Amino acid sequence: MVIGIALAFPAGFIVFLDNVSAVSSSLNNTVELNLFLDMEVNEKQATALKDRLATHNDIKETILIKNDEALSEYKKLSGFDNVLDALDENPFPHLILVKPEFNNVVDTKVTRLVNELIEIPEVENIQYDSKWINRLVKIIDIVKLVVLILSALLVTAVLLIIGNTIRLSIYNNRDEIEITKLFGGSDSFIQRPFLYSGFWYGVFGSFVAWLLVIVSISILDAPIKKLSGLYETSFQLSGLGIANTLFLFGIGIFLGLIGSWISVKRHLSSIEP
Repeated sequence: MVIGIALAFPAGFIVFLDNVSAVSSSLNNTVELNLFLDMEVNEKQATALKDRLATHNDIKETILIKNDEALSEYKKLSGFDNVLDALDENPFPHLILVKPEFNNVVDTKVTRLVNELIEIPEVENIQYDSKWINRLVKIIDIVKLVVLILSALLVTAVLLIIGNTIRLSIYNNRDEIEITKLFGGSDSFIQRPFLYSGFWYGVFGSFVAWLLVIVSISILDAPIKKLSGLYETSFQLSGLGIANTLFLFGIGIFLGLIGSWISVKRHLSSIEP
């Protein structure tokens, strides 16, 4: 159980990072570049520019908001209908919403695309919120580093737990080991059962860790669905999956064998008949 709990934390961290990556990927769809066109650009030119940008490799979608549509929407939102009606001409330019096509939220790609689009003669100005992208990238990097450090500490703890358990087992069977050595038993023959024990500690510890992660995900699933519903998204928690489950059991078995082998090598030589 102790081994399982210790392994459950790194496994849970893996699930956490996978879900954070999924969330960050979904946030890419919210990255929008607002291209304010020059006031001299007419509707036909704006439409042609929109169609041309839609063929760009780094652009997923382009939406043209005509200046008449922008004026109408602003009237509804601002409540200054009378003031705007008094103007001789529409003060709003045509606007193109650009949704980039990126695999990850990487601020350098956004910056490069902005620098490329601002060189277009018809584009007067580009607005987008780059601060949250930088913050998100930095936060994810810090979280990954913290997860890596904590996982390394917990893996070390598993090694110590298994090594200490095998050491106690060796001293509990001290008399049997001495008798076996008296009858010519080699160290490799004596250490084999302890290696088997380490193997099964790793297997059952990994199973306990897998079970704890599954139960934790099932408990958090309903609240996460409610929260995502409030944001009008369909985000759903993902579990370990086959690859991560196999990785968990592989790590558990490896730590079990390594921990028992180190403990046996260290303490078995001190027992002599």
